[in-house]
Amino acid sequence: MLPYLDPDRPVDERVEDLLARMTLAEKAGQLFHATLTMNGDGTLTEAGEGPFVRQGTTELVAEGHLTHFNLPGRYGVRETAEWVNRLQTLAADTRLSIPVTLSTDPRHAFTDDPGASSRSGAFSVWPEPVGLAAIGEPELVEQFGNTVRREYLSVGFRVALHPRADLSTEPRRPRRSGMFGSSVEGTSALVQAYVRGLQGPRLGHRSVAAMVKHSPSGMRDLHLAPSGAAIEADRSQGIEGIVCTDWGLLGEAPIGGETRQARDRGVEHLTVAERAADASDAADALHAGADRFGGEQCPEAIVRLVRSGRIPEERVDACVRRLLRQKFVLGLFEHRYVDPDRAEETVGAADFTALGEAAQRRSLTVLTNHSLLPLSDRPNLYVEGLGAQTASLYGNVVADPAHADVAVLRLRTPYDERPGSPESSIHSGSPAFGEERLKEILALLETVPTLVCVRLERPVALPEIAAKAAALVADYGASDAALLDVAFGRARAEGRLPFELPRSTAALEASRPDGPDGPDSPDSPDSPDDTDDTDDTEGPVFPYGHGLAL
Repeated sequence: MLPYLDPDRPVDERVEDLLARMTLAEKAGQLFHATLTMNGDGTLTEAGEGPFVRQGTTELVAEGHLTHFNLPGRYGVRETAEWVNRLQTLAADTRLSIPVTLSTDPRHAFTDDPGASSRSGAFSVWPEPVGLAAIGEPELVEQFGNTVRREYLSVGFRVALHPRADLSTEPRRPRRSGMFGSSVEGTSALVQAYVRGLQGPRLGHRSVAAMVKHSPSGMRDLHLAPSGAAIEADRSQGIEGIVCTDWGLLGEAPIGGETRQARDRGVEHLTVAERAADASDAADALHAGADRFGGEQCPEAIVRLVRSGRIPEERVDACVRRLLRQKFVLGLFEHRYVDPDRAEETVGAADFTALGEAAQRRSLTVLTNHSLLPLSDRPNLYVEGLGAQTASLYGNVVADPAHADVAVLRLRTPYDERPGSPESSIHSGSPAFGEERLKEILALLETVPTLVCVRLERPVALPEIAAKAAALVADYGASDAALLDVAFGRARAEGRLPFELPRSTAALEASRPDGPDGPDSPDSPDSPDDTDDTDDTEGPVFPYGHGLAL
């Protein structure tokens, strides 16, 4: 038995033995974390089998020597497990039999955002992380992480491209729901708990490695605290471990059926190979500490850079050493395959599902209640934004609000639509409802006592709605049944706002920016001392931590 295949040898010895056997091309392949797709029947996709499949799976693994992949999208549980086994068999048949490390974006909640998260599908359904922040219990978040770990392991996911250690401090920016709110202390504690749940006491063959993101470069020092907390939780993908760039740094990246251009940011004139050595604002990505390029699949660029002398092979070796070590620690050489039957039993298991549904109900946040809740008996219900079939289990659904005793209106956070944009799925822009939509909402509130539930993907400005709604509830990913259970007193809402809700777009624009270029830049002479006060709009409709008990 070759030394690196011997599980009884120390990990470091196995790493050095394997590294010494690798060609430059095989090393270069390790530096790329590409996106794969699979066929619905669990077979491998090959070149030409879809408009965005530029290189087939066999080509990437057998010829490109790639062994790190992300699988987006929703598929059947058995089919996914069978696909993983086919992928691992393909890798096992290569010269060195290096197993694949498979990763995934979040897939346990309600957001379906190509390139960032997938709706839960067969997996247990929980509120978004910001909803767990509304509950604010590290013990629950660790339990959530443990549930994610067990479901992921069953189908072969060994790296979670989450949690997010970013602070939710700028409502106009997109993808706030993947964060744990605006509190430095709260986010730090919950990120730590999530990592513990995913990885356990120490990284091992029953762990899912956490890739905590994103690097808060250029932000105020307070934004660094949650990332530091994650490092303290011994995250495997950290500054002391593996550093991966964001997706699409070097070339075009196929994400969610769209091709997104490289994030050139001042280096548009450079080739892909030159960006690999000189990316990110003309700083050398590899020399700056990057170990792997996310969403990329061009190892030939690294080979050229080494052979041209621009990158020493020793730098590549340092990256590969860390990447291989994770594979050995995760036990992938001994445990690369999964059991499809066990996967079907584990994913969406009854106990996991019950935990997620309970968390949905607990996370709901009652913002106002003018003697409307809890509802009783079987009132005539007019509903918008939720299923009439589910509502019929609680009341008599009517088609005209004038004939209703109560209306239930579910709203999504407003955003600026960008049809035709490669990033049209990313909700960003003004946090206020448009004039016409607001008129429609207020007309309903004047017609019948209305329970309004707003899905808070990010903070929203709704002073007019708050003033006229008979009751106002915030959700962060919850089913219709979860909302109605709380409305009818069958479950208890325990959530507290994980960020403030601004009074207007103008108040938001007048607040302190958290980016590197504003007056509060760390380099600005007018920058105030860093504090945990990340909610600072004037006269917010609801402050951080607000929530009523029913």
